[in-house]
Amino acid sequence: MRPKGALNVLAALLESRTGQQIAANREWRIETALKPLLRERGFESLDELVRDLLRRPDLADQVVDVLLNQESSFFRDAAVLEMIGEAVEDMRAESPGRRLRIWSAGCSIGQEPLSLAMLFTERDEISGALSPEIVATDVSEAALNRARSGRYSQFEIQRGLPVRRMMRWFDSVGIDWVAKPELVRQISFRKLNLVADPLPIGRFDVILCRNVLLYLSPALRRRVLDRLAEVARPGGLLVLGAGETVIGQTEAFRPSPRYRGLYEPVGAVPAALSARR
Repeated sequence: MRPKGALNVLAALLESRTGQQIAANREWRIETALKPLLRERGFESLDELVRDLLRRPDLADQVVDVLLNQESSFFRDAAVLEMIGEAVEDMRAESPGRRLRIWSAGCSIGQEPLSLAMLFTERDEISGALSPEIVATDVSEAALNRARSGRYSQFEIQRGLPVRRMMRWFDSVGIDWVAKPELVRQISFRKLNLVADPLPIGRFDVILCRNVLLYLSPALRRRVLDRLAEVARPGGLLVLGAGETVIGQTEAFRPSPRYRGLYEPVGAVPAALSARR
C-alpha cells in the first residue's frame, strides 16, 4: 500500500516552502525522487522519513531540494534564445550606451544563464557592445551551488550544447565538464523564492521565468506575474515556457506585438493588483 499520509505531508512541505504543487496523479514522483535519499539516510519507508522530519530541519531542506523539478538543458528552446538576442540588439539601438539587465528566474542548476552568457559574449565580440548584466535566481541552494560550480556531467553537457561551444567554454575535468571561470563570473547567482522573497533591486530589460508557473496554483501564478511586472522595465520583455501564458493570469503583462510568444509589461502595476498581494 502506498504511504498516502506520508505523500501528503511531503507534498505539503514542498508547497509551503516553494509554492510548488504536485498533482495527485504525479505523486509517484515523490517516491521516485526520494528513493536515493532514503537509501542514503537508511530509512526503510517514507513514513520513517516523515517522522524524522519533525526533529531534523536540515533534512526538510534536503527533501525540498530533491523534490524540486530541476529539469533543464543548455540552449533550451534555442529559437527563443535567438529571439531574445535580437530583442536585446533592438533595445540597445533604442537606448545606446545603457547596459541592459537580464534576469533568469528559476535558473535551476545554471544551464539557462550560462547559455545566455555564451550567446551574448559571442555576439558582443563581433559588435563590441557591452554584454548585459545577468542575474540568476532559484529557490534551491543546492541547485545554485551546482550552478556556481559550473560543473556538468557528459550527459548534461551534451543536451543542447554544440561541440564547438562545449570545447570553447568548458574544460574537461575527470569525467565532468566545468565552465570556464570567465563565463561563470558574468552571472550573479542568488537564492530567491519568487512567491515570498524581496525581488532583486532595479529594473530588468528581459525576465526569463520558464516552466516555473506550471507548478503553482492560479493564485500564486498571478502573484508571481504581478511581482515580475514590478521589476520589468517599460519596453522590456517577459519570457515564459512553451506551455505557459499570461492570458487569463494577470493584467500586468500582454503579448508582445513585436516578438511572437514573448510578453511585455502593460505599465505601472495598478493599485488593485498590488492590493491582491
